[in-house]
Amino acid sequence: MMKEPLKVLIAAFGLSWPLAGAQAQSQPAAPVRHELSVKQALEYAARNNVQVKNALIDVQIQQQVNREVTSAAYPQVSATGNFTDNLKLQTQLLPGEFFGQPAGTFVPITFGTKYVTTGAVDVSQILFDGQVFVGLQARKTSIQWKQKNAEITDETIRANVYKVYYQLVLSKTQVALLDANIALIEKLKHDAQIMYENGFAEKLDVDKNDVQLTNLHTEKEKVLVSVANGYNGLKILLGIPVKDQLVLTDSMNDEQIRSEVLENAGYSYEDRRDYQYLKLSQKLNEFNVKRYQYSKIPTLSAFFNYNRMNMENDFRFNGQWFEASYVGLRLSIPIFKGFGTNAKIRQAQLAVKQTDNQLENLRNTIDNEVETAKNTFRSSISIMDYQKKNMALAETVYNQTKKKYEVGTGSQTEINTAQTDLKTAQSNYISALYDAVVAKVDYLKAVGKL
Repeated sequence: MMKEPLKVLIAAFGLSWPLAGAQAQSQPAAPVRHELSVKQALEYAARNNVQVKNALIDVQIQQQVNREVTSAAYPQVSATGNFTDNLKLQTQLLPGEFFGQPAGTFVPITFGTKYVTTGAVDVSQILFDGQVFVGLQARKTSIQWKQKNAEITDETIRANVYKVYYQLVLSKTQVALLDANIALIEKLKHDAQIMYENGFAEKLDVDKNDVQLTNLHTEKEKVLVSVANGYNGLKILLGIPVKDQLVLTDSMNDEQIRSEVLENAGYSYEDRRDYQYLKLSQKLNEFNVKRYQYSKIPTLSAFFNYNRMNMENDFRFNGQWFEASYVGLRLSIPIFKGFGTNAKIRQAQLAVKQTDNQLENLRNTIDNEVETAKNTFRSSISIMDYQKKNMALAETVYNQTKKKYEVGTGSQTEINTAQTDLKTAQSNYISALYDAVVAKVDYLKAVGKL
């Protein structure tokens, strides 16, 4: 029996569109026919798979985050405007001596105008800030980190596309073998019916053929349903609408599977995308250490302000405007923050240490994965070859047993056994082919060559 189709994990997202002013389509779009080789399927998935598209959007989001980081190094300009209506001006008490009154007395005086209008422009520019400079240095690494994550997502999708694609390709061979077996049993049933009618066989022999036919038709129906569901799963994996038609144009044989895999058995950790991703994570953690360390040194910035003010008691704004402006430097010196900065530096250093440990563990994991995948692939190739020979032998045995049965020197039991052995050998060969495909994909992924 061929293995169950691979389970494809698909994240479902709810989508909604505003209905106001929009007209719903009266007819659904016509189904489209897609004829894809495995290479075309991989390219299609790279453009249309939801997970890959979202990973690429994450790169675009990081680009905007980098723009936000960069903005801190640019001049910051702001403008303000104020209009004040002093409904009741505040009264101040001034010493009476100022106005010729006796000492110890106070005279109430009201200052200001009813309407006050001001406008100002503020400009500031960072001249030195260690945290900002580290953020600028980390921009390129941040983009590479997100891009590498997108590559890992794409690699995972590629592996699944390979496996599901070739499983469905091999299902064609499985169905063809089932059809051939059905044809064989129908021929046997026809011959047994003639022999029964002529008194050379029992009714039981005919009935046994009917049982085998029923079992084969049932198995074929199950395979066809499994294949149909597999095609739907592959459509979702590729990003093709389920209603569209998908045709797989590639074929698969044992020579294709064993070719160009173990010729160059060497590998490098740096070829693995997950290793590259973790190295970039380590670099970002090191930037974090520098950022917190630089937060302990002074920052320097320049500032400029220009403002105008109008004061009058009538609501007309055509009086005299008074101008003022200033420019300066601001030096900020961190003195004591309750040891919080030291704690942040230590946390970042420990995060770097964690990444070092993860890299060491990943190197060991890669070594194990490569050796395991290599051994599994070699074993799968051997099993595939054995099963191919076994299938050919089972076919020879069946043909010889059939000839004996036709000339009356063999029994129905012998031919039923030979037919069952042939069917088992065929199923085992198909399973061995698929196992070898999976082993090849896993090996290529383990050495970073997928």
